[in-house]
Amino acid sequence: MIYKLGIVGAGAFSMFSAEAFLQNKSISLAGVYDIDPEKSGVFALKYDTRIFYSMEEILSDNEINLIYISTPPNLHFEHCKSALLAGKHVICEKPAALEPSHAVELYELAEKKRLLYVVNLMQRYNPLYQKVSKLIESKLLGEFLHGYFENYASDEALSPAHWMWNPEISGGIFIEHAVHFFDMFEGWLGKGTLISSQKVKRLGIDRTIFSRVQSVGLYAGGIVSMYHGFDQPKRMDRQELRLLFERGEVTLHEWVPVRLNMKGLITNEEELLWKGLFPGAIIEEIEKFEGDNRICKGNFKEYIIDKMIHLEYGRDARKEDIYRFILREMIADQVKWINDRSHERVITGLNGINSLKMAWESEEKAQIIG
Repeated sequence: MIYKLGIVGAGAFSMFSAEAFLQNKSISLAGVYDIDPEKSGVFALKYDTRIFYSMEEILSDNEINLIYISTPPNLHFEHCKSALLAGKHVICEKPAALEPSHAVELYELAEKKRLLYVVNLMQRYNPLYQKVSKLIESKLLGEFLHGYFENYASDEALSPAHWMWNPEISGGIFIEHAVHFFDMFEGWLGKGTLISSQKVKRLGIDRTIFSRVQSVGLYAGGIVSMYHGFDQPKRMDRQELRLLFERGEVTLHEWVPVRLNMKGLITNEEELLWKGLFPGAIIEEIEKFEGDNRICKGNFKEYIIDKMIHLEYGRDARKEDIYRFILREMIADQVKWINDRSHERVITGLNGINSLKMAWESEEKAQIIG
């Protein structure tokens, strides 16, 4: 079956996503709507598609059976609900809504009408994300102890008047952006419990802007800290995510992870498993142990090891290529489910709810600093 896709929101990211979606042979583009007709015109010219001039017009088109919503977060609930009530399958950009109760309502409406409703939490389709999942499940480095995500992001394209800074539109950084990472950690470690959160006011601006936020959560017996700061030049934009285990650590680089480093104490047999999980990786032997030196202790446990090694994987990967790949995987997964309801999806409507709950709680309970 061919799914006729209607685009709601014609920004730069919407164009990037549409390019990936249209590589799926089951998807064809039926038209675009944006509140700004000029943006619709640019989009329509690029993809040679029809322009719609209202939300009602695009939803009343009987040809369209799949809607992709890429509007500001405060419109997600309204737009998704309207699309579902019109009988359309829905893929929505994160977050699901500004309030968890609205995300639950959308999920239940989609279930009742037997329609697709999913939030584009595409990080779980990243091959690196899936490899880390297998690493955690295998306990090759032992039990999880601690994790963090440091997001040193740029505000170079975000003027003081940008909607990102207005919590009535964006929900704030926790809701607009951090939902991706709450979802990632939940996928790896199970549901988390918020311990604390903070929001830092930016000085020297009349309008209240919170450009730095931090949260601490408890996951699977270990603490996870997340920091998001949008206050640096574009050329300084960088991200790092680390998971610490009893016998080593894993570090992922970029907010869409493209490169991975691992360091650990392992046996010779475990090294073969590392090579199988990360084929083609660069592996460096840091130190070799023999005799009594093979015995070490930590976390009140005794281990017998053969060496300490460092692994590097994905050195030559490009973020744009990985991003396109995971968007293609996401749309293929969801289309397969529409066609076959027995198909087990990587992400479902529940991902949008659970990630938003942690983000909303972090925003609501945050200590204000400054």
